[in-house]
Amino acid sequence: MESVVDADEQRALKEVAAKLAVERYAPKAEEWDRDRTAFPHEERRYLGELGFLGIALPERYGGGGAPLQHALTVIEELAKECRPAAFQVFESNTGPAQVVARLGTEEQGERFLRPIIRGESTLAVAISEPDAGSAATDMKTRAVKAGGKVVVNGGKRWISNGSEADYYLVYARMNDAPGSKAIGAVLVEADRPGVSFGQRERLMGFRGIPSADVLFDDVEVPEENIVIGPGRFRELFGAFSIERLGNATMSLAIGQAALDRTKRYVQERTQFGKPLIEFQSVQMTLADMLLQVEAARLLIRRAAADFGDGLPDSLEVSLAKCTANEMAKRVTDLAMQLHGGNGYTEEFGIERLHRDSHGWALAGGTPAMQRIRIVSELLGRSFDQRR
Repeated sequence: MESVVDADEQRALKEVAAKLAVERYAPKAEEWDRDRTAFPHEERRYLGELGFLGIALPERYGGGGAPLQHALTVIEELAKECRPAAFQVFESNTGPAQVVARLGTEEQGERFLRPIIRGESTLAVAISEPDAGSAATDMKTRAVKAGGKVVVNGGKRWISNGSEADYYLVYARMNDAPGSKAIGAVLVEADRPGVSFGQRERLMGFRGIPSADVLFDDVEVPEENIVIGPGRFRELFGAFSIERLGNATMSLAIGQAALDRTKRYVQERTQFGKPLIEFQSVQMTLADMLLQVEAARLLIRRAAADFGDGLPDSLEVSLAKCTANEMAKRVTDLAMQLHGGNGYTEEFGIERLHRDSHGWALAGGTPAMQRIRIVSELLGRSFDQRR
């Protein structure tokens, strides 16, 4: 049964999330960024108590069963002030938890989704490897059935929430078939013997969202942890398109926050005896910022139009993500220019928005790869990048 967008409910969620972001998380966001502090567990549980971690997840596991748009609304409002807080809602509603909800078994839903929705546990997705980033099908990590178990060996890189998450949805090769035909996904608990982590990366942005290598050395999990077996790669990466919508929304929030702060600043700041907004060049720049933010918003809105239990249109998602990612980089850069020297300080928060904008453009498929995907979808054919 399809969920229906309730405009009043969505508006109410937006108001609650905006208030929470400004009052609870904005005062801490700069400190968490500066100290590279992972989002506190008690705060995650608080988001769970509010129901934010299960907005778009099935009611039978304790979720809200609401349409994805409701979750995207909350992600945007939180991300305007604090990306680590928004990331918790992102991971549970648009990230790997959605893959488990849509493609996994009822038993997996009970065992993994319930604690995620309550904020007691987190699930990270593990796809990229040192030699398999954009070329995901080059992955070498293996998950092989053996005597009622699955044995996982390999290593994953650029894992957001790596070393922090309780579970990992590991994309791996499950047999010797070539290319994508062997790839499936299995759930691996972080406390299984043989799971270890590299040092946390010192990233330019994403500082409250830990990132680290995840290593698997003869890690055994039960066969019941297989979410999807080999031969269903299109379904697996189709579900990943939901995460790309969450990613695009993070970029949208960054662009909107930069626009909002700049709109206030140019009306308050004076130079040559008059407010900055009185200068035509400032007006042109502000107009460009608004044009880009709204274009991204409308593309995201179209791609997120309620798709019920199905998957969003891949072309529409790629258009939205690519546009939003690049918009956030450009708009935060323009915001920094209009803030002048103040934009280059930590005090005004613009440089933090700009640093984070680059991270979201890299995550989940770079703009360059999205463009290739866009053309593939447009023409209805694939392109072999190895030739």
